[in-house]
Amino acid sequence: MAVAIRCENLSKSYGKVEAVKSVNLALEEDKIYGLLGRNGAGKSTLANLIASQIIRDSGSINIFNEEVFENTKALENICLVKEKELPMEEMRVKKIFEIAGILYKGWDENYKEFLVKEFNLDVKKKYKNLSRGNKSIAQLIIGLSSRAKITIFDEPSLGLDAAVREKFYNILLKDYEENKRTIILSTHLIDEVSNLFEEVIIMNKGEVILKEEVTTLLEKAHFLRGREEIILPLIKDKELVYKDEFGATAIIGIIGVFKKEELKELKDKNVEISPIPLQKLFIYITEKLNG
Repeated sequence: MAVAIRCENLSKSYGKVEAVKSVNLALEEDKIYGLLGRNGAGKSTLANLIASQIIRDSGSINIFNEEVFENTKALENICLVKEKELPMEEMRVKKIFEIAGILYKGWDENYKEFLVKEFNLDVKKKYKNLSRGNKSIAQLIIGLSSRAKITIFDEPSLGLDAAVREKFYNILLKDYEENKRTIILSTHLIDEVSNLFEEVIIMNKGEVILKEEVTTLLEKAHFLRGREEIILPLIKDKELVYKDEFGATAIIGIIGVFKKEELKELKDKNVEISPIPLQKLFIYITEKLNG
């Protein structure tokens, strides 16, 4: 599959803080990526760099094989939906959508109208007079209607209740199936959206520490429940990411591929095996790195 975004040795600092450190990343066309990381991990900085909203210190960013910096043609393919409010707060929502329709060459006006009705958004109101949730909805509508080949949602569900978030996820997935594009979704609500991700990128302290297909990653992530002295000798070649004890029983989280004979031995020794959900796995991986 063709590469949509390529970052090479990408770095950005704010004073002494290295927000993004020598990131090398290649993201494919027509794929949904989950961009995960704790607060301050560098997710928003990376998103802003890709969308050329801030200037990098070093490295390169290519969008469909074109350098993105000061390149209008390349930027036409990118829509970044941020958690921050739009600066056009005095404008009516209808006017903001009109401007977005000019900015994005693939803008779908009919789809915008459909989304306005779906989310029951009052476009006659000034943006500043919307609730926090409706401000987020206005931005989501821009992101979805832009039809941008690269659409980045940075914490898109700010202020949205669970029902509206669920509606957004369903609409996003349906639209993606009908109108393929590269989508980067950065969120803390991992359990809610893990079924959307095809590939996950985990950042920690400005660095990309993991980039892998979600199905491949989760196939390797297991909880083992049983006696610790039985389990530990059987997982010597696996990465231990979690351990807890309840009396004589231990729950151990590992990343690694088991052979058939290993699985049989674990079962024969009464060790229960269960999958680790993506959100818990993310927590364990980053906790291990950060001590």
